Amino acid sequence: MRKMLAEEEFIMLRRLLVLLSAGAGLLWSTVAAAGEAGKVVFVTGQVQLAARAATLDAAVNEGDELTTGADGYVYVKTVDQGFLILRPNSKARVTTYHVDLANPGNTRVKLELLNGVARSISGTAVKQARQNFRFNTPVAAIGVRGTDFIVFTDRETSRVAVVSGGIVMSGFAGACGPEGSGPCEGSASRELFAGQADVLLQVQRGQKVPQLLRGPALSPDQSVPPRSDEPVGKPVAAVSPVLTPDVILDAQKEPSLINAGKNAPTGSGSGSGSGSGSGSGPDSVTVPPQVVTETPVTPPVVTPPVVTPPVVVPPVVPSPPEIQWGRWQAVAGMAADTEALAKMRNGTYQNGYTVGAYTISRLKNTELVMPKEGTAAFVLTGSEAILQEGGKDPVAAAVKDAQLSVDFGTRRFTTGLTVYTADAALTMNSRGSIGATGVLTSDGVSDATIKGYLGGNQAEQAGYVFKSLNSSKYTAEGATTWKH
Repeated sequence: MRKMLAEEEFIMLRRLLVLLSAGAGLLWSTVAAAGEAGKVVFVTGQVQLAARAATLDAAVNEGDELTTGADGYVYVKTVDQGFLILRPNSKARVTTYHVDLANPGNTRVKLELLNGVARSISGTAVKQARQNFRFNTPVAAIGVRGTDFIVFTDRETSRVAVVSGGIVMSGFAGACGPEGSGPCEGSASRELFAGQADVLLQVQRGQKVPQLLRGPALSPDQSVPPRSDEPVGKPVAAVSPVLTPDVILDAQKEPSLINAGKNAPTGSGSGSGSGSGSGSGPDSVTVPPQVVTETPVTPPVVTPPVVTPPVVVPPVVPSPPEIQWGRWQAVAGMAADTEALAKMRNGTYQNGYTVGAYTISRLKNTELVMPKEGTAAFVLTGSEAILQEGGKDPVAAAVKDAQLSVDFGTRRFTTGLTVYTADAALTMNSRGSIGATGVLTSDGVSDATIKGYLGGNQAEQAGYVFKSLNSSKYTAEGATTWKH
């Protein structure tokens, strides 16, 4: 009798534990789905989102898992205008995606790639709170120094290539565990920046310090190639032709390399190697140990360590400004800008546009790559203006309260500024279209006539010349330069 009661109690207890476990899972799903991380903006092939077929415009919430089949690709646009791209045979989880626009210090973002290949392009919130971003794999933690990187992982090995900006990577050990948030810093972490051809970081299970490897064979892009419509980072030439370990990256993070990476244009790196330093593959960052050859007949022969000459990383020369403007005639007591005009007429610039007393042009060999989506807010970096009241002579003026926003998806821009002197001011708000080659042209309903350009390999440069409309009292004209 007691035996039967004990068996019944055991069965009831087991059922209760099952119910409690299911209830806990349901509660977690409810809490995790409370915050929206982004939306699916592209999907093809077999893709599962939270155990259901992924569809265009479907919301991706905190706690959701994304899984792709052999032919599956999915692009998720995050709430802060970033991207999470998953390639075939991959699985990822959005653990946390909490964005606080009012207080960026409260933003928390944690993504996990369980297997396969993923690309992470940081949004505006992540850029403002990099200390609170974490990208986990089964064996490593990745933080960002920049914006764009590609990860391959399986259960034992993770490799990272950087497209633009930079990352910091560490194997799980000691204080750096998968449960943490933000990047793992310290002597065991390694940084990698764009601008270093065929270079990547690798961590194998149990390995604390990532290896820096060179060679294209193990690039994440080689493991699972991207689609042709995936955002493309501008490639750069190799930093050095030396065929020995090409990058120095020790526990102190060589300053010359870090500075070169931070200022370099976009690029990606890849390579191969083992976590222990044995076996075949490209050279790792450490100097090879002594090689000892032993035979049963002779004493051991010790070969001196291979001495690799230090690699000199050439200074990164920033791309020259692609957009040039100047005064083509004397105005407001200022002579024509002969230096700027000579530069624009030396054959390296396009024919350009003239509005009022100002002309503007862009290099013929522009590196412009127009993004297909997203918006960008530009900051004024240079300007010149004149203001004329009624029939009076024009006078030199300044520009304030300037703003320029670009929507790459719709190919539209909006801008506004105030031209002012000590005695007068004129505010203008304008909008317009962006041509396929990055030419800015204002609409007819704007407060000013505008002609200008976008430039740079990430459309990070802008400039335009303008002349006011619709004011019966004042006429303002000038030129501006912007960046983002």
